Amino acid sequence: MTIIEGKENNSNTFNHTKKQKTIKPLVFYGSATIIILLAFWTIFYPKASENLIGVVEGGIVDNLGWYYILTTTFVLIFVISIAFGKTGNIKMGSDDSTPRYNMFSWAAMLFAAGIGTDILFYSASAPVSHYLFPPAGQGETSEAARQAVIWALFHYGITGWALYMLMGLALGLFAFRYELPLSIRSMLYPIFGKRVKGVTGDTIEIAAVLGTIFGIAASLGIGVLQLNYGLNIIFDIPIGLSAQIGLIVVAILIACASTFSGVDAGIRRLSQLNVFIAIGLVLYVLIAGQTQFLLNALVQNIGDYVSKFPSMTLATFAYGEASEWLSQWTLFFWAWWVAWAPFVGLFLARISRGRTIRQFVMGTIIIPFIFTLLLFSVFGNSALSVVMDGNSSFGNTAANNPESGFYMLLEQFPGATITIAVATFLGLMFFVTSADSASLVMSNFTSNVASTYGDGPPWLRIFWAVAIGFLTLSLLALGGLTALQYATIIIGLPFSVVLYLIMFSLHRVLKHDRL
Repeated sequence: MTIIEGKENNSNTFNHTKKQKTIKPLVFYGSATIIILLAFWTIFYPKASENLIGVVEGGIVDNLGWYYILTTTFVLIFVISIAFGKTGNIKMGSDDSTPRYNMFSWAAMLFAAGIGTDILFYSASAPVSHYLFPPAGQGETSEAARQAVIWALFHYGITGWALYMLMGLALGLFAFRYELPLSIRSMLYPIFGKRVKGVTGDTIEIAAVLGTIFGIAASLGIGVLQLNYGLNIIFDIPIGLSAQIGLIVVAILIACASTFSGVDAGIRRLSQLNVFIAIGLVLYVLIAGQTQFLLNALVQNIGDYVSKFPSMTLATFAYGEASEWLSQWTLFFWAWWVAWAPFVGLFLARISRGRTIRQFVMGTIIIPFIFTLLLFSVFGNSALSVVMDGNSSFGNTAANNPESGFYMLLEQFPGATITIAVATFLGLMFFVTSADSASLVMSNFTSNVASTYGDGPPWLRIFWAVAIGFLTLSLLALGGLTALQYATIIIGLPFSVVLYLIMFSLHRVLKHDRL
């Protein structure tokens, strides 16, 4: 279908010459230079970089926290409105296109896109932390316990997924329905026209690449911390930077090796295996633990989430003293979701061709949320019950060293040696899959791929695998989890502006394309 400037809106619109360059020069060299310089700066000038990052992050939290919260709310309202309005039946493809994957395969891949090592990292530690140190009210009370899982679920719930939906919808519609390349700049063609071929488009894509790579670095850094702790329990590997460097090197080597082994099917199958293992762990804790309490808590968590969602969505704690909590939790997560949106959005677009906007939004809201609800409710409430039963040591350790929380929870159940080994294997698979797919997506963002389902050249994927590992290492060496959180909040800010441009662009094109 062609509705953008008549017949000109096909992939040839973006071709400068008959033979395109392999890479997008300004996007690749610009983003790569910035990332490498930042990584070296943090390594060779740790004190100066730590101070500057802290000052900038503090300024954003103090002055622009409301902006992050308002932006995510606008995106959620926008995607729901176009899904349930007159545009809901528009397909991500031509009118006669059909889905490439059946419902089961599509649902399984949505699961896979929505989980990673970080969700295990926070599944036990976040509820415990919110119980001991809630954003408002007294800690260690029944009310604090009731709200603890809800806050953890909120940070992984539909608000963040709305950011993925927006990017997935825009990429899918402009690539499959309006026949433009599957790239960030294509989504802004209705606003800037052919200028997206030049510096305007390059600048936008540099912002997307920078935001994405820092979001990926945050996830890999969290994965490294958790895996290091798990390997310490199983093999007595020391916890520290040396082991973490080793884990990053392993991930880079696997990501580089996969460039020659037909990775697409492998990543998809491995991601689905990860989901089934995670579900198995959830069922084990549910059955081996306080089953009746966990089922009661699950039902109440659903009711509390639905009833309190509007106020939580716009909670800036303007009248309280929760600025530090807001920085460590809500603002970090929203910036993290913003940074990951191009990454996951590209994956969602590629698996959703032929589905309507309404099908896409409904599936992306419901399917991952059900899994997240089960995981946080079972693991989170199980961890809370341990603390509420008097194990204060468990609570303090899980809150202050979150990488330990999930493993400490598994130690409370029979067969801990086996479940911890399974959890560590699961974390390793999530970690490797994330590094592998991250290098693939980054190469696509910085190159001119031959087709909608094409990928960047192998050498470019190897470069980005190394760059991602280098950046992750530099942030871990700088300040561990805190540095990862601060850097994510800072780098997500520029790309958040692009989200508004994408919403305006989609609104402009969809109003002319209603069925």
